[in-house]
Amino acid sequence: MPRDRTLVWYRQNRRTTMTADTTDTQRIEAAVYDRLSRVIDPELGRSVTDLGMIAAIHATPAGAPGAADAFDVTVQVELTVPGCPLSETITNQINGAVTSYPNATLTPHIEVTSMSRDKLADLVADLKAERRQNPFTKPSVKTRIFAIASGKGGVGKSSLTANLAATFAALGYDTAAIDADIYGFSLPKLFGVHTQPTNLNGMLMPVTAWGVKLISIGMFAGADRAILWRGPRLQRSLEQFLSDVWWGEPDVLLLDLAPGTGDMAISVAQALPNAELVVVTTPQPSASDVAVRSGLVALQVPMKVRGVVENMSWYEHRGERLEIFGHGGGERVSEQLTEALGYDVPLMAQLPLEPELRETGEAGRPAVLDADGALRTDGIGRSFRSLAERLMR
Repeated sequence: MPRDRTLVWYRQNRRTTMTADTTDTQRIEAAVYDRLSRVIDPELGRSVTDLGMIAAIHATPAGAPGAADAFDVTVQVELTVPGCPLSETITNQINGAVTSYPNATLTPHIEVTSMSRDKLADLVADLKAERRQNPFTKPSVKTRIFAIASGKGGVGKSSLTANLAATFAALGYDTAAIDADIYGFSLPKLFGVHTQPTNLNGMLMPVTAWGVKLISIGMFAGADRAILWRGPRLQRSLEQFLSDVWWGEPDVLLLDLAPGTGDMAISVAQALPNAELVVVTTPQPSASDVAVRSGLVALQVPMKVRGVVENMSWYEHRGERLEIFGHGGGERVSEQLTEALGYDVPLMAQLPLEPELRETGEAGRPAVLDADGALRTDGIGRSFRSLAERLMR
């Protein structure tokens, strides 16, 4: 959004006759505008000034003559849509930017409305003009993309994806996640999401939960409806998730793939050739043998296998590790993929069977986080921190 468009209010409201008071108020208004340029819309990832959300700033002296500088500052804010779910977050940030001004005492008065239809249409057109296509295939993209795959269902792939995404977010990374398991979508439930993405004139805003920007077909279809897509329609769903959703520029993008080596795995490889595959297995041969096949998809498509994660490796009972599902599955997958692909595919983590991962996750909070959203410092937290740090090397 051109910066001068947001300054129209300033030029229109200035008088040619200048007094000491008007000079002071102009100084305050300009300073407030400059401070608001650092307030970022949490959905669009741009400053509220660049997005044209600041319609006007008016400062009026509030103190007695000769007293220390004090001003009432009215900020007229135009949100992108009526009832914007993050309006309170934005107004709180604006209040903070005004009241923390160091050179005078400023009392903010925030007036919130929504953009006109024409102004919103112009904004969306400007944003779409920057993209026009899948933003993650541009040569300059810095987003690390991890596709979480498994050979079969029931190995904890979605739970791993949710907790890994929450870990990245807790570590300070701008994190996004796509529920690419069209048939068995589960990320909305694991993150406690019950709302739909905001539709901004045809451009969708991902739902943010526990610091992670999310999109899932389950947000539209409802968890009780079956999805019977294949082929081109299935691939189009991924393309829409990538191109029609405003992701900003995340540091990390995770994709929760459907089990196996079906259409979605191929679609991901075609749409995101820079994605890195993370194969999830459990220790027993019936899972690890199938997991190898999900990694061998890299022989057919331009996708690197980053590593293997063995889930449910043991269960801690009264200080003893019980290998309920046997042992060695992760090592077998790592060794076979390393030999078949011709490069090192390490076993990156072995995660214990933790009932809490299921219980807390099904309640709508990734178990790796405490109730305040901070990364836990116990075994679960340390395991996922180590995995996240290793993936980012």
